[in-house]
Amino acid sequence: MDLYSGYISRLIAELSVLPGIGTKSAQRLAFHIINMPKEQVEKLAAAMTEARENIRYCNVCFTLTDSEVCPVCSDASRNRKQIMVVENTRDMTAYERTHKYEGVYHVLHGAINPSLGIGPADIRLAELLKRLQGDVDEVIIATNSSIEGETTAMYISKLIKPTGIKVTRIASGVPVGGELEYIDEITLSRALDARVEL
Repeated sequence: MDLYSGYISRLIAELSVLPGIGTKSAQRLAFHIINMPKEQVEKLAAAMTEARENIRYCNVCFTLTDSEVCPVCSDASRNRKQIMVVENTRDMTAYERTHKYEGVYHVLHGAINPSLGIGPADIRLAELLKRLQGDVDEVIIATNSSIEGETTAMYISKLIKPTGIKVTRIASGVPVGGELEYIDEITLSRALDARVEL
């Protein structure tokens, strides 16, 4: 038996597909939204729709942005000879919060994971290799400390090493199995400072 009307049940069902939102959280959010002023709900809906329609990949680093080139890539003060490779935009944002890194980024949008059928061609590796044809001194690999992240780091290292470009990996301080987006700025700064050459 359905405890709620069709509209409430549908709202709960739609909210529960979001990551980290179970049925109870979806119910709380649904009732919160229902009790919000109508104008606030319209602003929320418009923000979601506009974000979905206008967000695209940066033409340079492939992070998510609402312009052709993201703010980091368009910043002339950034060191373009140093590229940090991250798995997703959230990881890039985590490093930006440290205010310590002055280079640019490359966002892979995933990691190599054969068990899920994700190979090197399924992430933005070809675009990274194309960028390395320019004037690049160092590639910092900042993939997660998971099996997939480590596999991806080793694969990238083997691709880049023959070019003569220095390849480094973020150092310890980032726990194994930890997701970069949830790690504090101090730990990320220490990991960046203590990176090692692969």
